[in-house]
Amino acid sequence: MKRKYFSCITLLILLSACQSNTDFDATGTFEATEIIVSAESNGRLFRLDAEEGMRLSQGEEIGLIDTVQLYLKKLQLEANMKAVNNQRPDIHKQIAATKEQLTTAHRERERVEKLLKANAANRKQLDDWEAQISVLQSQLEAQISSLTNNTQSLNEQSTSVAVQILQIEDLLSKCHILSPIDGTVLAKYAEPGELASTGKPLFKIADTHNLFLRAYVTTSQLKTIKLGAQAKVFADFGNGNRKEYQGTVSWIADEAEFTPKTILTEDERANQVYAVKIAVTNDGILKIGMYGEVKFDEEE
Repeated sequence: MKRKYFSCITLLILLSACQSNTDFDATGTFEATEIIVSAESNGRLFRLDAEEGMRLSQGEEIGLIDTVQLYLKKLQLEANMKAVNNQRPDIHKQIAATKEQLTTAHRERERVEKLLKANAANRKQLDDWEAQISVLQSQLEAQISSLTNNTQSLNEQSTSVAVQILQIEDLLSKCHILSPIDGTVLAKYAEPGELASTGKPLFKIADTHNLFLRAYVTTSQLKTIKLGAQAKVFADFGNGNRKEYQGTVSWIADEAEFTPKTILTEDERANQVYAVKIAVTNDGILKIGMYGEVKFDEEE
């Protein structure tokens, strides 16, 4: 009698477990968009205010890498810029004397022409002034060409130095460590006083407000799921304690993979499954790595 009693109890438990598994289309774990923030400059780490669990806002400055050498380099380039600008010639002033000589030569030629008409001068005097005008005109054109080329060369040097200054300013800005997103610090990899180098990880941050339930579905389930479809997501807190959230299918894998051992699907004997992500807005209760179940809404 007792054996029959325990057999009935066991059967009821198994049926209850099977019924529980079929209530959901798939199960998985909650994930978040995680970003590892690395140093973008070389130097000693002066400050890094990123402790695990700390909430950060996008664009918030939380650290600083040594900027002394870069700042001194910027001062040097600015001095070079001033030196280049001081060498730039004043074309108008430098050709003023030649233009004045040319004006005088034109005036003298006109005077000689009048004297020649009055037979008070000879032809050679007029020819001499015309030759002088030709020489002065050539000198003026040569001066203008030389000064223009010199100015253009100095302008190019000035532009080159200006670009170098912009590069230094960009490097200086990268010494200021900013939070790339609104999120929570998950891990801290460096401490003030350490030597930072380009690419060295400093801390990891995650967007814990917008989470994803990563689940796996079989091929037969996949044909009824599409991007943007609504789904009911249940956070599993253990001991049958669940909370329902509204979710949206935001990603479907384009390639199948072998069934992960930790994932249960309706058809557990399927050789290959497809990963899907269901986006969920976190109310502060959900945690990364927590288990959850999903029930996809049936299309009308």
